[in-house]
Amino acid sequence: MGALRIVFMGTPAFAAVALKALVDAGHEVIAVYSQPPRPKGRGMETQKSPVHMLAEEQGIAVRTPTSLRNAEDAAAFAALQADVAVVAAYGLILPKAVLDAPRHGCLNIHASLLPRWRGAAPIQRAIMAGDAKTGVTIMQMEEGLDTGPMLLKEELAIGADMNAGALHDALAEIGARLVCQALEQLSTLTPVPQPSDGVSYAAKISKEECRIDWRRRAGELDRHIRGLSPAPGAFTEIGGERLTVLAASLVAGSGAPGTTIDDRLTIACGEGALRPTLVKRAGKRAMSAEEMLRGFAVPKGTALS
Repeated sequence: MGALRIVFMGTPAFAAVALKALVDAGHEVIAVYSQPPRPKGRGMETQKSPVHMLAEEQGIAVRTPTSLRNAEDAAAFAALQADVAVVAAYGLILPKAVLDAPRHGCLNIHASLLPRWRGAAPIQRAIMAGDAKTGVTIMQMEEGLDTGPMLLKEELAIGADMNAGALHDALAEIGARLVCQALEQLSTLTPVPQPSDGVSYAAKISKEECRIDWRRRAGELDRHIRGLSPAPGAFTEIGGERLTVLAASLVAGSGAPGTTIDDRLTIACGEGALRPTLVKRAGKRAMSAEEMLRGFAVPKGTALS
């Protein structure tokens, strides 16, 4: 369709990849909407989102409303007279007045094969559930949660050792490419309603959910760890100290769940055993388990909470 006047709405790194692709494709991104700067990190310094920072680097005006539900913000959005809005992990609900304002509506880049894994954490949930594949769906947005008709889809196999970080990066690249393709073909694409079967929801990851329950089977915990790596990270505790497990290997062994069965940090699970390979102690950098054990011995028979 040629160059379009686009409003881009997104916040994290996943969305920033798509914004850069749209700029590189020659589209006119007339404004960017992103979540407001917030305190982050150990120092709790106020930080702009990855999309916010990229937009400023590209000289694009950035808006950071805390809601779009009031009439004033909806009117300001409509006044941009956009051809289309592209939305990726923005973090705010778009009311009908906003959804209807662009000439071609709002397109969403969603990191799953809809209708599976609608919602906030589709990348993590796909790994944690043991899905063999996932992908990206470009969807025409409507008022429901990720319920709109689909324009394009692309699948990606989930590797046996793939963690959420690697899957995130791969899907971000697919999403950026796919949304550019959707915009090029916008006048000819036929929206396809999502099927009513196969619907599942990817709830936001809670802090307590990150705690490793060693009573579960080793294979399940391997997926749990990979699905939460590198962030927010699955964790356990040794002697009251938090230990984040970023990667682990499935190994043979048995014992009381949550107890080390050797001095190499092999931990018995409800079925089988896991040996963490990449870990992070509280306040420390990530390191191999072997490196950690040289200065922090964990003898056989240690019970983890």
